[in-house]
Amino acid sequence: MGLLPAVLAAVVLQPTVAIVDTGADLRVPELAARRPVVYDVRTRTHDVRDLSGHGTRVARIVARESGGAGLMIVRAGSSSGAFSDRNEAAAIRYAVDHGARILNLSLGGPRTSAVERSAVRYALARGALVVAAAGDDYASRPEYPAALLGAGGLAVAAVLRDGTRAPFSNSGPWVSLAALGEDGTSFAAPLVSAAAARVWATNPRLTARQVVAVLEETASGRGARTDELGYGVVDAAAAVARARQLK
Repeated sequence: MGLLPAVLAAVVLQPTVAIVDTGADLRVPELAARRPVVYDVRTRTHDVRDLSGHGTRVARIVARESGGAGLMIVRAGSSSGAFSDRNEAAAIRYAVDHGARILNLSLGGPRTSAVERSAVRYALARGALVVAAAGDDYASRPEYPAALLGAGGLAVAAVLRDGTRAPFSNSGPWVSLAALGEDGTSFAAPLVSAAAARVWATNPRLTARQVVAVLEETASGRGARTDELGYGVVDAAAAVARARQLK
C-alpha cells in the first residue's frame, strides 16, 4: 500500500502528446501499446482510421521517441491530407481541453485565419506547448500555424543525416529548431515533440516556455540562431540533462 502514491504520481506526471493529423492506424504495435485517447473532430466519433498514412507515421515517431508519454490521436485531416482551419482549430481545442500538454501539428499552409489564430492562442494561454512543421516549400515566407507560435511554441525545420538543412525545408525568423526529416518537416516536428515530452517528464514543474528555452539552449547552435535552422538541431539527451539540473 505504501508504494501506491508514488506509482500514481509517476503516471500523472507523464505528459500527453496530441497528434493533430489524419488519424492513425491503431493496429500498429507501437501505437496499440500506448492505448491512445482518440477522437475525430469532423465526425465527432472515436474512429480515427488513417486513410493517408501521414498521421500514422507522425504518431509512430512520437511513440518511439517520447519515452513513457501519453498519446492522443485527434483526426482533423481528410483522407487526402487536406485540413480546414475550422477542423484544425477544433482539434487544437479538443486536445487542450482533454489534457494534452504538447500538440504536434505536422500541417501548414501559406495563409492563416482568425479561427486558426484564436485556437493557437487558446492552446498557448492554457500552458500547452505547440510544435508545428515549418513547411516543405523552401521559402522564406511564413508558414502557418508554425509562424504563429512565437516564444510559446516551436516551429521545426528539417535537416538531412549530415546535419545540413534539407533542400525543401522552409526558413525564416519564425523557425525555432530543426530535426532529422529527410521526408519532410512533418516528420521532423514529432522528434521535437518527443524531446519536449522527455524534458517535461524529467521536470514536470517547468512551464511550456521553459521547456522551449531548454530545447533551444541545448540544441546544436548552443544559443545562436539562424533563419534556416533556428537554434539548431534538437538534442534530446542534452535537453533532458539540462531539465534535470533545473529541478
